[in-house]
Amino acid sequence: MQRSKFLVGAVGGATAVVALGGLGTYLLAGTESTSGLDRYSTASVDGHKALAANIVEGRTQSRYHPLPWVGDKLSAVSCPTGLKAVAGATLTCTGKKSDGDTVRIPVRVTKADDKSVTWKFER
Repeated sequence: MQRSKFLVGAVGGATAVVALGGLGTYLLAGTESTSGLDRYSTASVDGHKALAANIVEGRTQSRYHPLPWVGDKLSAVSCPTGLKAVAGATLTCTGKKSDGDTVRIPVRVTKADDKSVTWKFER
């Protein structure tokens, strides 16, 4: 009886640790961001309000490799222009892996209004 209680407790504890680890990975490894459009972060691309390229670059570089088991560590992330604040707008940024290989990073706007833009990148 004592053994079965211990076994149930150990299995339950291990399951909880795995579930919390999975949830933490999901929350920290997300690639979607919402960025405000203010005088410091707004640019213009083809006459449209846009999120400045340096904001997209910095956020992408910091979130591309948030945990050792998710994504590759990148440096020198660069985007050719700002990201238009128009739902469906796309952009391809590049970054360098530690071995020197170049990585193409597709970026897409999922939602936009006058004050913010929600966007995500793909690993």
